[in-house]
Amino acid sequence: MDDQKIKLLAEKAQLIRQSIIEMLIEAKSGHTAGPLDMADIFSYLYFHALKHDSKNPGWEYRDRVVLSNGHICPVLYATMAHAGYFPTDEMKTLRKFGSKLQGHPHRDFLPALETSSGPLGSGLSQAVGMAIGEKMDFGKTSSKQFVCLMSDGELDCGNSWEAMMLAGKEKLQNLTVFVDRNNIQIDGFTEDIMPLNPLADKWRAFNWHVQEVDGHNFRAIDGAYTQALAVFDRPSVIIAYTIPSKGIPEFERQYEWHGKPPVTAEDISTAREALHIVRTMGGKVKGEHE
Repeated sequence: MDDQKIKLLAEKAQLIRQSIIEMLIEAKSGHTAGPLDMADIFSYLYFHALKHDSKNPGWEYRDRVVLSNGHICPVLYATMAHAGYFPTDEMKTLRKFGSKLQGHPHRDFLPALETSSGPLGSGLSQAVGMAIGEKMDFGKTSSKQFVCLMSDGELDCGNSWEAMMLAGKEKLQNLTVFVDRNNIQIDGFTEDIMPLNPLADKWRAFNWHVQEVDGHNFRAIDGAYTQALAVFDRPSVIIAYTIPSKGIPEFERQYEWHGKPPVTAEDISTAREALHIVRTMGGKVKGEHE
């Protein structure tokens, strides 16, 4: 990955963060911290790493993306919009009645999604089942990758560990998990609510290939994913250390922003100034003619 590509991905991530904030302001509800801190990883996946085609979402040979922590869907929607899956103007409909962009991803509303999500802990089970099915149907001839994105807080859910154990047993080399290790959940810090450390060792004990990276460093993310694709005897997990509400210093590392949007005039101004928001959600400079 060269410097030019890193610059492009950083610009995309900034645009995604700007869109997330404008979506949340318009909706007056939703989650702030997780979507902002995962913008770099989503930018990397959709604008560099994944095999996908926004003009043909059902393309047979696409990689499959499963968002387990569905509450961070504003980052998924913003990324998909800027990747061309639907018009960027539709982002303003987040959480509105009848919108394609529900508060948790719903495949019936937005068919480009691989799964619906909501109950935490279920996404990994879905991804494991999909990866097993692919191996049963196509064996080693398949080039599809299954990418599951999870929060650290949802590892409190027991079914996550059942899925981890099954994936290790089945040696699912076609499965890569990104864990958003932002150390917060809705009630506080993860290590106060239900300690997860030593997290990497726990995944290794379930026969996973484990890497730990800075979730905001594109070169590190790329190196880890590239290595994951080269592992042929087990599934891979990339534990990405992120800063909650990345990009807005006044909100960063505060668990209170896990599940609330900026709604006060002060918070809205703070968020917009920090992210240098000078565009509409459609990606046009304010005042620009169609």
